[in-house]
Amino acid sequence: MQRKTFRDMQCPIARSLERVGEWWSILILREAGYGTTRFDDFQRRLDIAPNMLTRRLNALVEEGLLARRQYCDRPPRFEYVLTDAGRDFRPVLWALLAWGNRHFAPEGIAAQLVDRETGQVVEPVVVDAVTGVRLDPKRHVPSAGPVATQGMRARLARAAAFATGQPVAEAEGKAEASSEEVAADR
Repeated sequence: MQRKTFRDMQCPIARSLERVGEWWSILILREAGYGTTRFDDFQRRLDIAPNMLTRRLNALVEEGLLARRQYCDRPPRFEYVLTDAGRDFRPVLWALLAWGNRHFAPEGIAAQLVDRETGQVVEPVVVDAVTGVRLDPKRHVPSAGPVATQGMRARLARAAAFATGQPVAEAEGKAEASSEEVAADR
């Protein structure tokens, strides 16, 4: 059975998942962020089957998160390095690390972020780049952008209503989106 694609959905979360939603992809990006560049090293560190690693590396190169560079002519050998888009994914990994430590580490903390200069443990948070204000789900909500379809507008109106404790059904009615538009925007 062929997997559904999120590539054409308007939702930026769905489009991001299209690129990195397969768990091996996220772990490969993690390892690339730790300095791993060569196929054999990825395979050994992740204990991943070679055919799966080949598919995931090719997909990450195609999506622009990794760049493939030849480092040996005979036989041809390649290394995989993070692109700007791949490096931009690191804060997402840090957020997953903190979330995993908070909710899924009953045995204790195995990995954490520290300030390289002070050695102090740091807790990643999401802040507004302009104001420096920490984002809070009680205060900040997603909002429709200039090119949002009616389906996207309905979804985001529902999210805003939910965040503020308003009846979700009223928000959906105000946005008046058809179920087909909502499904297409996932």
